Amino acid sequence: MTVDPEIPVPPLHYGGIERIVDMLICGLAERGHQIHLFAHPQSKTPAKLIPYRGRHSGSLKDTLINALQIKDYIKTIGGVDIIHSFSRLAYLLFLLKSPIPKIQSYQRYITARSVYLGTLLAGRTLSFTACSRYCAGTADFAVGRWVIIPNGVSIDKYQFVPSVVSDAPLVFLGRIEKIKGVHTAIEVAKRTGRPLIIAGNHASSGKEYEYYAEEILPSCDGKLIRYVGAVDDIQKNELLGKALALIFPIEWDEPFGIVMVEALACGTPVVAFGKGAVPEIIKHKVTGFICNSINEMMEAIRQISYIKRSNCRTDTEERFSDRVIIEEYEDLYYSCLK
Repeated sequence: MTVDPEIPVPPLHYGGIERIVDMLICGLAERGHQIHLFAHPQSKTPAKLIPYRGRHSGSLKDTLINALQIKDYIKTIGGVDIIHSFSRLAYLLFLLKSPIPKIQSYQRYITARSVYLGTLLAGRTLSFTACSRYCAGTADFAVGRWVIIPNGVSIDKYQFVPSVVSDAPLVFLGRIEKIKGVHTAIEVAKRTGRPLIIAGNHASSGKEYEYYAEEILPSCDGKLIRYVGAVDDIQKNELLGKALALIFPIEWDEPFGIVMVEALACGTPVVAFGKGAVPEIIKHKVTGFICNSINEMMEAIRQISYIKRSNCRTDTEERFSDRVIIEEYEDLYYSCLK
């Protein structure tokens, strides 16, 4: 199994793909599978860890170094049944013509060109997964075999909270960037009079830092609007569980949005703009509200008590729990070996 080399598995704070890979590895290891993981050297995993030599996935030199490292390692150990890539397809460059079944899993925008080239070289030995139908659609479900397997959460790490106090806060959790819509979350909080807690990391320079410093920080008065910085998994569980709702006012087409599932696992409904994969995750008026404007978000907040928090938890257990997602990947592995 491979991931990009920049972030450890599991991540301490930001790192959605790395968190999914950690969940998958832990579940597969419990089922008796032996996994070898190419990842950041500070990763802590039940898999056999092979630290990358190249540390930057955006570097052509490091990409070639890592692709050669993966090829040489697999040739040396032998007996590999499946090669599963959560990294860039280029890391499999020297293995595409190998008869070993290969799976390329996408969690981000997909270029159809890479899918065509990979399939041209690998033929039927290469399959693709995407975390949503929207994600796969960015490549128009190009050639090859495609399976949609959503992201999930280790359900036991999230405590179900059946009810919250009447003045429970709204929560925004994610990177502090304009496309994430933090400014919209602030506007919704101000116009509804609901307290808002903002959690997440922010850039230290450039336009995104200016956005944080000029458009977000001045609104954080420590009373109605509070910014608490980045949070770890324990803090995230507590923050989401005590929230009235998660506000997800994205301004871009998010391929998935794992924070929505994390909130639902706590029983917390989600109020979101219906971009990207949001309609595949949120069931309108059942686990949250899919909105098209700030006014609709405000109305959703007023009606949030109509959402049964038990529905949010149950839906997560049935569609996005670690057990379900691990079984879907395991079924795919066995089908590739037939």
